Amino acid sequence: MQELIPISLFICIAYSIHALADARARGKLVAPHVPEEVIRSLALLEEERRRQGALRWGISLLSLALAMGLLEAMGARDLSFGAAAALTGSFGLGQLLAWRLARPAGAR
Repeated sequence: MQELIPISLFICIAYSIHALADARARGKLVAPHVPEEVIRSLALLEEERRRQGALRWGISLLSLALAMGLLEAMGARDLSFGAAAALTGSFGLGQLLAWRLARPAGAR
């Protein structure tokens, strides 16, 4: 349990830097010389990016949960290399599925 402290500290620092960079970028956008249509289009792009991220993580976590349920149904209670590979592969498959579903209609 002690080894989780540096990991969580790193995650907190990385998230703080990301939040500060986003706040600074948004502060520059509110400057008086930026046209309103640029701000509106960037806000729409940001909303679309958030929706895509939610879709990606939702599908990936669902595929991971399905893989865990399948491993449980098969009776695999110990974490072996095969179980870890199945979990990692299901997460990657979820990411690929989300990428496929998130592509624009014309690119399919």
